[in-house]
Amino acid sequence: MANVKFKYSDSSKTVVTGLSLFSRNATKIVIPDGVKSIGDWAFSSCKKLTSITIPDSVTSIGDYAFYGCSKLTCITIPNSVKSIGGWAFSSCKKLTSITISNSLKSIEKGALFGCSKLTCITIPNSVKSIGEDAFSCCSKLTSVTIPDSVTSIGSYAFSHCDSLTSITIPDSVTSIGDHAFYGCKRLTSVSIPASLTQISTSAFDSRTKVIKIPFYIDSNGVLTKYKGGEDIVIIPDGVTAIGEGAFKGYKKLQTVHIPDSVTSIGKEAFARSGLTSITIPNSVTSIGSWAFGGCEKLTAITIPDSVTSLGCGTFFCCFRLASITLSRSLASIEEHAFCGCDIKTITIPPSVMRIDEKAFEGCNKLATAVISGRETKIAPDAFPPSCQVIRNIVGGKTGV
Repeated sequence: MANVKFKYSDSSKTVVTGLSLFSRNATKIVIPDGVKSIGDWAFSSCKKLTSITIPDSVTSIGDYAFYGCSKLTCITIPNSVKSIGGWAFSSCKKLTSITISNSLKSIEKGALFGCSKLTCITIPNSVKSIGEDAFSCCSKLTSVTIPDSVTSIGSYAFSHCDSLTSITIPDSVTSIGDHAFYGCKRLTSVSIPASLTQISTSAFDSRTKVIKIPFYIDSNGVLTKYKGGEDIVIIPDGVTAIGEGAFKGYKKLQTVHIPDSVTSIGKEAFARSGLTSITIPNSVTSIGSWAFGGCEKLTAITIPDSVTSLGCGTFFCCFRLASITLSRSLASIEEHAFCGCDIKTITIPPSVMRIDEKAFEGCNKLATAVISGRETKIAPDAFPPSCQVIRNIVGGKTGV
């Protein structure tokens, strides 16, 4: 190793272009500190090379730089490396382990093509695209971790990865190219996210069952959009929040099952949808403004005791909403919260300290409102003129 001599592009010795003729049989190479780039074809077909050490000074690795290094078994690419050229490690047939720089923006075309002993790969979350043929013909590859930074997977990217049995495609991915997973004969099923706007009909092998996921779920577990076509929707476990406008305007919707992992329902989450019934779990603590506004077919709602706040107009113009059970932890009822609902009576729990103006405006059938709290402040026009407001103080006297 001490006798290894490098070739450089110029006298500055910052770009390694290869090895001298008498060093081509080297088995171990340590690239000198100060080198900034490994040039195209620099170490290609070094048939006896088993290991190489790349210093932190290197920022780029060129096309075909290690092509055909058939005895290279492992390599660590330092975080200083920001670009790796096409086919850089292709046909390194004994490569079993590679650590990829977390500064890399893309896995270029054919970068690890034909690395037939490679069993697993973790793509860093700096990578935004996986190029054509990037991992094609990695026949022993069983595990791939694709981060949610990746937006595109190129044509043939994982084709003929014969041992690949499962893969998770994150919501960030918007396009999958032709034959991206063609010939992955052990990949029996795959779920594709609703974020996909471009996918080839030949992206997967004919033996692979493709399941379309109708939800956009971000990295924080927030369901940001529903893109399915079902009237009964089951939100998956692990979703932490239903985001702003997630089901807004979805008229086909009738029923939603919300898991206990959800803690909040965002602004206009179900606004103007066809929702007829919903059960809000005890895990939910807040419901945003206009969350159910204009749900004209919703007939009953129970707001669990876990909910401490309702935004303004939460159930605005729910014209058929005739049954409302309020949370016993609710601190206030904001303006227009139940405007236009079909209720005939309502009991306000003692936890409520404030009922804002027009909270029950347009509830023309509302005959009685029972106020249970001693300190509840009621805006003058919170209830329609025809409604009788009764203060039924817990532990005290009843009055109008």
